[in-house]
Amino acid sequence: MAISSSRSTILLILLLLTTFAASLIPNSHGAHNHRGRPRTASHNYRDALTKSILFFEGQRSGKLPPNQRMSWRRDSGLTDGSAMNVDLVGGYYDAGDNVKFGFPMAFTTTMLSWSVLEFGGLMKGELQNAREAIRWGTDYLLKATSHPDTIFVQVGDAKKDHACWERPEDMDTPRSVYKVDKNSPGSDVAGETAAALAAASLVFRRSDPNYSKVLLKRAIRVFQFADKYRGPYSNGLKSVVCPFYCSYSGYQDELLWGAAWLHRATKNPTYLNYIQVNGQILGAAEFDNTFGWDNKHVGARILLSKAFLVQRVQSLHDYKGHADNFICSLIPGAPSSSTQYTPGGLLFKMSDDNMQYVTSTSFLLLAYAKYLTSARKFVNCGGTIVTPKRLRSLAKKQVDYILGDNPLRMSYMVGYGPRYPQRIHHRGSSLPSKAAHPAKIECSAGFGIMNSGSPNPNVLVGAVVGGPDSRDRFPDQRSDYEQSEPSTYMNAPLVGSLAYLAHSFGQL
Repeated sequence: MAISSSRSTILLILLLLTTFAASLIPNSHGAHNHRGRPRTASHNYRDALTKSILFFEGQRSGKLPPNQRMSWRRDSGLTDGSAMNVDLVGGYYDAGDNVKFGFPMAFTTTMLSWSVLEFGGLMKGELQNAREAIRWGTDYLLKATSHPDTIFVQVGDAKKDHACWERPEDMDTPRSVYKVDKNSPGSDVAGETAAALAAASLVFRRSDPNYSKVLLKRAIRVFQFADKYRGPYSNGLKSVVCPFYCSYSGYQDELLWGAAWLHRATKNPTYLNYIQVNGQILGAAEFDNTFGWDNKHVGARILLSKAFLVQRVQSLHDYKGHADNFICSLIPGAPSSSTQYTPGGLLFKMSDDNMQYVTSTSFLLLAYAKYLTSARKFVNCGGTIVTPKRLRSLAKKQVDYILGDNPLRMSYMVGYGPRYPQRIHHRGSSLPSKAAHPAKIECSAGFGIMNSGSPNPNVLVGAVVGGPDSRDRFPDQRSDYEQSEPSTYMNAPLVGSLAYLAHSFGQL
């Protein structure tokens, strides 16, 4: 009996070890679980990755290059900046209108860069396309910061632009230029711009070292301006940027975020010292689980936790605790869980443009899981142990919801899957292209189409829309900008998540 019992124990241990070892192997089309059935992905993450990057070509402003793939778009905004005798041609339209808002454009660029820095090594053929999407943003940000202690933060009068429904190629609303400077500071937009330039400098460090140096040098200068002349940009520009991109969270988060990126890009102890001295004042420990174009506190915590977990910067030990607090707020059933989910399982923050929080949070979950795995750590949520695998599972569930695993069986990425939004709130997509309708479509003439139920004639491939309401409902109405409008900052963090998932399932 003793021999038989010990043999059974050994067999049980071997079985457990085999199962554990199998759990460490990433799921792929070639992987099998211990029951012998192949594990396959329910989605083509590689296709979604390709499309999520392609979307940015549909948002381009300026002179389009010969290799432009979103072929229904044409040149636009070719005199941008002339109102102040500066070249501001290029950059991105943030969403479905024809205004260039510098604050969300900089955040988009930062998040595209972070996506590439964490998961670019998995992107294969899409890496170059991702780099080009980043460069389209940074080329513009270099123009916008060409004058010392000045940033040109917006081109276009949003109120007048929104009074028209016209293609960017037909744009005839005022291309007014707005700036922040010593007299009217904007530490928030300047801090984010510094973060974008610093993060992008890391992306190009090997592929284009000279460009990388230009970006980093500018990032340092812009951060000095942000820190020296403090104040939110929506104080001096309230009538211009509000209610569109008001800085509701203040500028402290962008100073911490900008310093965190400069610390990562330069390894200069000056920035580490700045973070240590100013971190608490700048809200490092503030309990806030929202991460998006306005509030960067959570992103800064996760980024700085990497310096502790991976680079072993001991003085940043507290940031793991701060990051863990954010993670625990997301985990259903954890003692400090405070996040709302729809009945279908989608993280739900707010009715307007909710999907931006889904994509940004999913990215942070995957990035933090990577750092925890590297350091062989986990998260303890009041006694509930949360592993990197749990974080990845939650992130995957959110991405899968976007791609169609939801009560409506609707993909919220345009052009992906058999069913996706047909009437997105987007001027260029909803109106006939220049090729189909060469004649100008006047300011108010487009509203007939905007208010119609007809599908958009131009497919803005890869665009992720605001998404369903708190009960998983989605009307697919063009006039419903809260649910039907895409944006660059919705897609930017999703690029990284899709690269990770495509690789994990053997699709890249």
